[in-house]
Amino acid sequence: QVQLVESGGGLVQPGGSLRLSCVASGISVEFNTMSWYRQAPGKQREFVATIFSSGTTNYPDSVKGRFTISRDNTKNTMYLQLNSLKPEDTAVYYCSLLGRTTYWGQGTQVTVSS
Repeated sequence: QVQLVESGGGLVQPGGSLRLSCVASGISVEFNTMSWYRQAPGKQREFVATIFSSGTTNYPDSVKGRFTISRDNTKNTMYLQLNSLKPEDTAVYYCSLLGRTTYWGQGTQVTVSS
């Protein structure tokens, strides 16, 4: 059974940093495309970052240069480092894995506020 569990969210001031984690079980993070998405209240879920099995990464312009996606194959875990956070980054952040189907975690709340 595939399971993705996010953690690391919280309340942070503008300009601050957080690191989100996504622990996978039942499937390898190394051989699949993994991504982060976020959803703010009243808005659609939006793409934040992806890392392919090759290690290539991709980001939308809204987070490029501030967020970094990575993975630790030995821990079967994916990460999202969030730097220079802005209030508009406030959302529930979800990890996903593209295997035979798309798997989702339960989400972790990130709130950026002074």
